[in-house]
Amino acid sequence: MSKKFIHLFLACLNLLAAFAFGQELNHAVNEEVVMLPKPFRFGSINLETTIYKPKGDGPFPLVVINHGKASGDPRFQSRYRHSGAARFFLQRGYAVLLPMRQGFSKSEGAYISGGCNVESNGRLQAEDVQAVLDHVVKQTWADKNQILVMGQSHGGWTSLAFGTVKYPGVRGLVNFAGGLRQTQCSAWEGGLIRAAKSYGEESSLPSLWFYGDNDSYFSPYVFHQMHEQYVGAGGKAELVAFGSFGSDAHSMFGSRHGESIWQPAVEKFMHQVGLPTDIIFPEYAPPMRLATPATSGFAGLLEIEKVPHVSDKGREGYQTFLTKQTPRAFAISATGAWSWSEMGDDPLQRALDNCNKRSKEQCRLYAVDDQVVWLDQ
Repeated sequence: MSKKFIHLFLACLNLLAAFAFGQELNHAVNEEVVMLPKPFRFGSINLETTIYKPKGDGPFPLVVINHGKASGDPRFQSRYRHSGAARFFLQRGYAVLLPMRQGFSKSEGAYISGGCNVESNGRLQAEDVQAVLDHVVKQTWADKNQILVMGQSHGGWTSLAFGTVKYPGVRGLVNFAGGLRQTQCSAWEGGLIRAAKSYGEESSLPSLWFYGDNDSYFSPYVFHQMHEQYVGAGGKAELVAFGSFGSDAHSMFGSRHGESIWQPAVEKFMHQVGLPTDIIFPEYAPPMRLATPATSGFAGLLEIEKVPHVSDKGREGYQTFLTKQTPRAFAISATGAWSWSEMGDDPLQRALDNCNKRSKEQCRLYAVDDQVVWLDQ
């Protein structure tokens, strides 16, 4: 078989993958999407997993980044990509794994909630992380002795629960606003605090926690109590309480402005747990990105009726935008055109480009992440 044919065959596979998963792959960071098996009853189910690898054959240290849970049906949740965080680790020579857990996006099986038992929920989610790592550590490009596990919101909670697994080669855990907000359950905040204590009793791994004062999911009382109970039970955790962030500290990890908060602290933590931090692939640094406009105060993020110019369908589009993962952007024009974009290297520019394709006038950004940036002109 000729090399030319092999290259053509692989290119076709990449195109098919991009079509099947609904998002164009970012070849600049060697993005690929694979379905990895998880043992299930008498067979297995497949978990949709995004992988970024540096150039070369490895073996590469591994970072697992666990996604949060958006509102609505988990099957409609977008594949988690977070290329900003991926680039941070790619520069340092890591392979980055972003698995979609059971029932999310195109992963098979049904979402397992655990009901109001938030401790059980975290442990069940952690089984999916273990299944993905069980497959990946067998690959020749993976360094099974240098692993960092991290996640945001429901993914941060999953990461803390995974600490109880005592998985070989994992050096540390990073928790960004971890937890699960279950307002339909009585005393749900107390359940989180008790579950954190239980995880702390069983985990010996160092962990780094990030929470902000204006987190719309977890109040300062709750996350301070979670941390206190976790450490009091024997867990090892450093809390970075970074105060207020934008209009919602819960989105810090997904925001560009959050990079100056989490990246230096995570790099220091990696050094402390014996993971490499030197930049060896500078070519994976983030490309030039459109600057994020300042918050305008034009309207509140959730005031859908105040979005100007667009029709009812446009307001429905904005409502959909509000369910998307950060980084994200929503653009509009005076002629009623609109578009949103999420994740990737530059969602701001993509939102503007897609809006301009449908507009007779230049589009402008209405909202970025959790801030309204629109100014009347």
